Amino acid sequence: MPQDSNRFLRQLDILPPEKLAFPITVIGAGAIGSAAVVTLAKMGCSDITVWDDDTIEEHNVSNQMCLVKEIGSPKTSALMMLTQLLSGIAIKTRAERYRGQALAGVVVAATDNMEARQEVWKRAKMNRRIPLLIDARMGAEFARIYSIHPMNPDEGDFYEENLYSAEEAERLPCSARAIIYCPTVIGGLIALIVKSHAVGTVIPREVLFDLPRLTLVCSAAHTQKIESR
Repeated sequence: MPQDSNRFLRQLDILPPEKLAFPITVIGAGAIGSAAVVTLAKMGCSDITVWDDDTIEEHNVSNQMCLVKEIGSPKTSALMMLTQLLSGIAIKTRAERYRGQALAGVVVAATDNMEARQEVWKRAKMNRRIPLLIDARMGAEFARIYSIHPMNPDEGDFYEENLYSAEEAERLPCSARAIIYCPTVIGGLIALIVKSHAVGTVIPREVLFDLPRLTLVCSAAHTQKIESR
């Protein structure tokens, strides 16, 4: 945890950084993943590991947290450098595709690959080492975020109902998939969910938002204390 207490002075009554001393794994360093990682690090999360096997392309610059000069670089190394620059936090990286390796701590599925989400769930389901799974999905200006306690069978059943195949996912035109204000909002909501987990307050099981209409709907709110039994 960063030693500079003044760095977090403005948030101490909201979230003391010492409450964030648990591991967080983010699967995907693209639009959602990069926004979430930078926000989590700025909030005080100091044990973050990011998985991604992709490289930054020119079209990524407008909708991801990255520097223009990093075009052609692995997304993980570019995000590591940017996060260190902006927060002083040194994240850990795995420059490879997630293929079902062991996981622990809070897990954030921030990939656009449904197969990867299914692999994450195979590892997370009924796994006592994973207290919370956050699955964030985005399509253009719309998003859906699931917050699931893997040890809770009812939540697991609900999540599996929404863990559809890649063939069932909506196909958007290449030029209508993402715009920067959507992943930045999602990154903030992921950080809020992590904060709620850290302090033991209510976490919504599902969040839907429609940015053009400025609507946000939360459903089936639950608390960590009840659902992690």
